[in-house]
Amino acid sequence: MTIQSVARGSAPVAPLKLFAAVSLLALGLGATPAKAVPAFAVQTGQPCQTCHVGGLGPQLTPFGREFKLRGYTTRAVAFNVPLSAMAVASYVQTQKDQPAQPYFRPNDNFAIDQVNLFFAGGMGQHLGAFVQATYNGISRTYNWDNTDIRATTTVDIKGNNVILGASLNNSPTVQDAWNTTPAWGFPYTTSSLGPTPGAAPLISGALAQKALGLTAYAWINSEFFVEAGGYGSPGATSLSHLGVDPTSPGSIQGLAPYGRVAFQKAIGPGTLEVGAFGMRADLNPGLDRTTGFTDRYTDIGIDGSYQMTRTNTDVITANARYIDEQQSLNATCTLALAPVPATSDCTKVSMRDIRFDASYYWRNKIGATVAAFDTTGSANAVVYGGNRTSKPDSTGLMFQLDGTPWGDGSGPLGPRFNMRVGVQYFLYTRFNGAGSNYDGAGANASDNNTLRVFTWIAY
Repeated sequence: MTIQSVARGSAPVAPLKLFAAVSLLALGLGATPAKAVPAFAVQTGQPCQTCHVGGLGPQLTPFGREFKLRGYTTRAVAFNVPLSAMAVASYVQTQKDQPAQPYFRPNDNFAIDQVNLFFAGGMGQHLGAFVQATYNGISRTYNWDNTDIRATTTVDIKGNNVILGASLNNSPTVQDAWNTTPAWGFPYTTSSLGPTPGAAPLISGALAQKALGLTAYAWINSEFFVEAGGYGSPGATSLSHLGVDPTSPGSIQGLAPYGRVAFQKAIGPGTLEVGAFGMRADLNPGLDRTTGFTDRYTDIGIDGSYQMTRTNTDVITANARYIDEQQSLNATCTLALAPVPATSDCTKVSMRDIRFDASYYWRNKIGATVAAFDTTGSANAVVYGGNRTSKPDSTGLMFQLDGTPWGDGSGPLGPRFNMRVGVQYFLYTRFNGAGSNYDGAGANASDNNTLRVFTWIAY
């Protein structure tokens, strides 16, 4: 989210002062009476660093992945209240003013980006859940958020230790245990006030909280992972009551199949993962069923990661993914071109999305991350009509410096308090189809370069 200043045209605030101001704001929030606890840390008896790289989520360590795949059931205490809370506040400045959003100015804003409540914990040996509710401080609305409810059991099959599980979740890849798939990929915190490219594969969040799926998986010898299932769309009225817009991108017709495979292995001083995932969905765009057609999206992705923890607790990670999407937009093109029949020039759209990030965390507390992305695709004047080139192409780099001093459980408000402060910079070389004059009105990709200073607290 971008956070723009109270007075347009005022002198920029020095970055160090901004960093201090946001940090003080977060400390003030953290000092309020706690109504929830960091449930997973209490349940496992482990500090945040054990499960999360850098001492705060969502990037998982191998221990954290195992905990998730075992259905959040690992327990060191007989009982704990399965509740947690989180808040993120930030300041955002873009290179040039952006279209103003309600409650905010075109540039230089402070905001409480979001406040979250979680039901998170294991219930016995076979059931566990991660359920999130969110207050969005930018739109000032409430909505249900990431949900993953699991049932698991462990069996022995011809000498192989196999975890069998099922996940009821509301976002494709939110149930995934690796930080290479879209739901938990870098950057792990952003602001909806900040400009972002307009095109991305469907599996990269378009169905988040707008779909409900059931998948089954097997985790074999803590090395091989296989998962399959399907997603459908809850009713529009139900989604509206849950705080999300049911019309975009539309409703799934029937079920959308989803599949995932991965292999993880300790190699050298670290852990390597390689995998693939995919989904196919037929959508009624805008809930419109009048054309008799649907839009079909076929997403196929490959991913890989390597994570190494040195003897001095420094952590080095690298994550990468590639997604190829093929679209057959018979419904969208029929609606857009009516009464002219849809043509293959409109209906056939392809997109490719490549992402990579690498991070280094000193003593698993102070980290630096660099990331790159490149989204390209075929030209389509109907789908990308607002872009001068009629193409989705966007390319950029992301940088982050952050510190999490109490991820080892030594927080000043007790071991349940955790906090991260950080600085991000988003640099765009192409945006919505071009590097310069991408909208036909003189806007350049670099106009969207964004500085964000944030504080992220949990209790």
